[in-house]
Order: sequence, then C-alpha cells, then structure tokens
Amino acid sequence: MRLTSIRSKMLAFAVIATLVPTVITTWVFYVQNRHALGDKIGEQLTTLGVEATRETDLWLKERLLDLKVFASSYEVTENVTRAGTSRAALARATSYLNSVRERFQDYEELMVVGMDGHVVATSNSHPTTVDLPADWQKEIRAGNPILSDATWDPARGKPVMLAAVPIHLATGQTLGALSARLNLATVDTILKRFQPGVAGRMYLATAEGALVSSSAGSSAALLQTKLAPSALRPLAARPGATVQFTDPENVTVAGVLAPVTQFHWVVLAEIPVAEAYRQVNRLRNVTLLVLGALLLGVGSIAYLLGVLIVRPLNRLSAGAAKVAAGDLSVDLPVMGGGEVTYLTEVFNDMVARLREGREELERLSLTDGLTGLDNRRHLMQKLGSEIERARRHHHGFAVVMLDVDHFKDYNDTHGHLAGDDVLVRLGALLHECTRDVDCSARFGGEEFVLLLPETPVERATEVAERIRARMAQEQFGNGRVTLSAGVAEFPANGETPEGILSAADAALYRAKNDGRDRVAQAATPKGAPAQGSPPRRK
Repeated sequence: MRLTSIRSKMLAFAVIATLVPTVITTWVFYVQNRHALGDKIGEQLTTLGVEATRETDLWLKERLLDLKVFASSYEVTENVTRAGTSRAALARATSYLNSVRERFQDYEELMVVGMDGHVVATSNSHPTTVDLPADWQKEIRAGNPILSDATWDPARGKPVMLAAVPIHLATGQTLGALSARLNLATVDTILKRFQPGVAGRMYLATAEGALVSSSAGSSAALLQTKLAPSALRPLAARPGATVQFTDPENVTVAGVLAPVTQFHWVVLAEIPVAEAYRQVNRLRNVTLLVLGALLLGVGSIAYLLGVLIVRPLNRLSAGAAKVAAGDLSVDLPVMGGGEVTYLTEVFNDMVARLREGREELERLSLTDGLTGLDNRRHLMQKLGSEIERARRHHHGFAVVMLDVDHFKDYNDTHGHLAGDDVLVRLGALLHECTRDVDCSARFGGEEFVLLLPETPVERATEVAERIRARMAQEQFGNGRVTLSAGVAEFPANGETPEGILSAADAALYRAKNDGRDRVAQAATPKGAPAQGSPPRRK
C-alpha cells in the first residue's frame, strides 16, 4: 500500500498504533509469566539446593563428630601411646579400627597417623600412604579438623576424600591424627534424592568450581571437570539467585548455588531451560496466533477511524502551513472530543507560546540586558522616527548624552560588579526622571542617551541637571559617583541622527574638560558638519 493520502497514512498509523501496544502487552505478559515461572523454578531449586546442602553438611559434620569420638576413645589413645613398644597394643588399635570400619560403611579406611606423618595403625590389611595437606600438623595441633580434596579411587571405583581429627591425651599432648578415607557415594545418594525432576541435576563442587559429586553418579571424568568461570562468577556472586548458564554437559540450564556451611563446598541445583520454560513457550505460541487474528479485525476498524480523522487533520495541516509562513494569529476551533481535539488544543497552545516567544525576542533585541533601558539599536530607530515626525510637524526635540565620570578607574578599583551596580542605579534614575514619551537608552559602556520629544534645549538642560544632582546624592558603598552631560537640540545642532548625537557628544566632551560633574549645551552652529569623534573620555 502506497502511503500517499492522509487516509492511507492514518490507516497505517492505526494499524501500527494497535500493533505496537498489543505486541508490547503480549511481550510484557510473556516476560512476566516467564519471570513468574522463573521465580517459581528459582524457589524450587533454592529449596532443593538448601535441603541438599543441609543434608550434605549434616553428613560431613556427623562423620567428623564420629571421628572425634573414636579419636578420644581409650582404645586409640592408650594403644597408640604403646604401639611403638608393644605389638599387642598395635594389634588392639588395628582391631579397634577394623571394628569401626565394619560398623560404619562411609569409612573405606581408618588410619592413625603420627605427627611425623607415618601411619601408625590402619584398618587396611595392606597399609597405604596418606596424603594430608602440607600444613596438617599445624591444624591438628590447633585442634582443627582437616578435609582434603576429593579424588577418584580406581581400586574401589568410588570418589573418596580424607578427613582427619586430632588425637589428644588428657595431658593435652597431641599424639597425631585419626584419619578416615570417606566414601562419597552417600553424597551421591543425597544429591539424587533432591534432584529437581527427571531432567534436572544436582552437583557438589568446591568453591573454585571443581565438581566432587553428582546426582547422576560420580566418575573419574566428573572429578576432572570444573564449572566454567563465566558460569561460576554469577552463581557465586548471587548465592540463592537463579542464573542461566551452560553446564558441564554443554546444556543451557537455570541453576542456583548454595554454600555448604563451614566447608569450602557448594551445592549446585540446575534444570534445563527448555524443560523449565516449556509451559510458557506454549503460551507464547498461542498468543501469537491470537495476535494475528486481532490484526485482521483492527485493519477494518482502522480504515473507518482514518476517515473520521481526516477532516480535523486537514484543518490542522492548513493551520500549520500558516504558522510556517509566519502568521502566528492562527487560532483553530476546538470541536468534539478525543485525541484530535486534544491535538488541536496543543496546537493552539503552541502557537500562543510562539507568539509570546516572538514578542519576548523582540523585546530582548531592543532592550539592554543590564539596565533594562532601550539599547543603542532601538535608540537609533526612535531617533530616526522622531526626526521624521519633527520635520512633519515642524517642532524640535532634544538629546541628552550622559557619561559616568572616571568610570574606568571606578571599575579598576572596585571591580566590575560594583561598576554594574552604578549602571543599574543610573538606569533606574533615568526611568524616574523622564516621561513615558521620552526614550532612555544605554548607548554603550557607561554612556547613556535621553531622547526628549518636543522639548527645548533649556528644558532638556534642566532635566539633565536634575539627573546629575540626583546621581551625586546617591550613596554607593565605594564612594560618590558623578555624571557629566551634553545637551543638543534638533534641528539647531544637527539634522541627522548622527549629527545631533555628535553635537551632544561634543557638549559632553566640553563638560568633561570643564571639570566633570556638570551639564553643557551644544554650541555647534546649525548646519555645521560633524567634527568627528572626540578623544576617549574617562
């Protein structure tokens, strides 16, 4: 469809205006449902993860507590003390370890390790070495339990780890450590019990992301696997929050991380994203079908709406064309109601603001920003108009040029802000001492000009003298400020704006030379040529 007419454009607009909010609403609905489902999945994963963490944490604490009980047994402390000198004591210690091993299936092997690192007694008929951490003696003397990293035991086909607790005598002497090779198959069972659904997985891992156990079973390959840093960082940064990432099986999953209390382990509960959001994806597909049917009905209604909107839009278009041509007197009639009526009201308000803005710009272009008086440009316009009016009605007028004495020195001594205060006060004084028909203007810097229509030079001199006297009485914080003024008359002292201003300027220059703080009348003969600009005044 070619969008060449207002009607066709409005049709397209109506369809788009309907389509966009519908799509957005549908998308928001989909996102909210996805978030709600995600929150539900997150809560479920968090609950399962916390339960698995609690059970794993409890299992580890129980194993360490058992070891502490065994280590404090008389059978261990007494027989280990004598094991170096008595074969019978060593045999009794070994027998005790074997009996414990048979009653507790989580222990694959129990060993008594001396402080020198040698195995004193073991439940294994074939003594093996024990790989405890490098600083294990320090931890044992401090009374702290020890847990090593999990490893795969190829002989047993199981994941195992070493746990050790100190063996202390009643005297406080540390004999060594009671170490156990723990079978982590029980942890696999715990994780499987809390596995989130058939497709979900539960992992036990170290804080660095190395996998230890899985609800799907352990293997040598699993213990060599680590979570990718890109997955581990957001999981570790927000424990208990649902994070999407790619798991070790290269499947996009939603997972929650839960730390195991008092141990440097974490439990990761995860479920594939495709499985988790299957229900909401089905809802999305149904919604898209409904959206297609909705667009078909909206197209017909939109065409009729376009016809109704064309007429007021044409009126708006014509009004906009007038405004573009510079006519700001446009005021469109407001009829009926609805969006087009609102648009018409906004358009009228915009035109009114444009009118106000243009008037304000015109005022600013003719006004001095500091004093509020007319600026030089406006003065020259009024001066030209007044000369034409004076010639037409055969009457004269006067011009007074005023200058602040020693203004540069005042500025240099007291600063420009103090100088600006003088100019503002002088501007206010000129407003007070002149009529509404007079023109008070800032000519430039510290120079001001008064245009006094139908005023003879004598009366203009009185006005200038009154302003000078008033200024001399003004109290400034930095001292007294005076004025000098020059008065000229049209047409006696000049018949052009430049000529009469030059005559007033020359009179002002003479007042400066005569000692300042005074008013001088122009003495230039009628019709005499301008003498050029006088020297710079201070």
